[in-house]
Amino acid sequence: MPVLEGVKGILFDCYDTLIEIRRDEEDIAAYEALSAWLRYQGVSIDPSAIRDEYRTRIRRTMDQRKEKYPEVRLEEIFRGICADYRLWEIDEMIVGIQAARTFRAASLRRFRAFPETVRLLDHLGYVAKGIVSNGQRVFSEIELKYLGLHHHFDVIVFSSDIGVKKPDPRIFQVALDALSLEPEEALFIGDSFEADILGAQKVGMQAMFIREAWRIPDRGYTEYLYARR
Repeated sequence: MPVLEGVKGILFDCYDTLIEIRRDEEDIAAYEALSAWLRYQGVSIDPSAIRDEYRTRIRRTMDQRKEKYPEVRLEEIFRGICADYRLWEIDEMIVGIQAARTFRAASLRRFRAFPETVRLLDHLGYVAKGIVSNGQRVFSEIELKYLGLHHHFDVIVFSSDIGVKKPDPRIFQVALDALSLEPEEALFIGDSFEADILGAQKVGMQAMFIREAWRIPDRGYTEYLYARR
């Protein structure tokens, strides 16, 4: 018996849906930690310069993409910074990847899996599941693995993979194709009205807010649909 009537696959947003997270990229302490770490990789750049370069390069790269919802790869942003401020020959790509992860760790203020979402994932069992996230694979995939969430999903698509963010329809379609699903066969669960709910609906998917989805194990999807009428 299907867990959700008429649904063959479920796609989830990641942050504030699966993972509760708070970051502070305004805190100079995060840049100080990164600057100190880079010192030992052969890169000399002070914290305020990292902050300015980081913001400027992201903005410039997004402008160059000529997309409505552009995305960058943060490891490439940091790779460029490291290349320009290195003191000796380094593996710029490896240092760029590790710099992205180091900065992420330094800027995190809250980080956990929502227990209600874990309960929901367990309830959904073997229904085909995927993630479509405005996230960076360089550290987001690690965060999913660390919290024990990664194994629940058959496909995971990050905006850094595609070069565009939700609600761009292309990022949803990549996940649907990977699961061999038509849009009407899929349900999207997320927290953002514009990116998740409207974005999924414009592709032709059903959509639900995560806090409503938390009630599925108790009420069932059919009862949820009836209650919305």
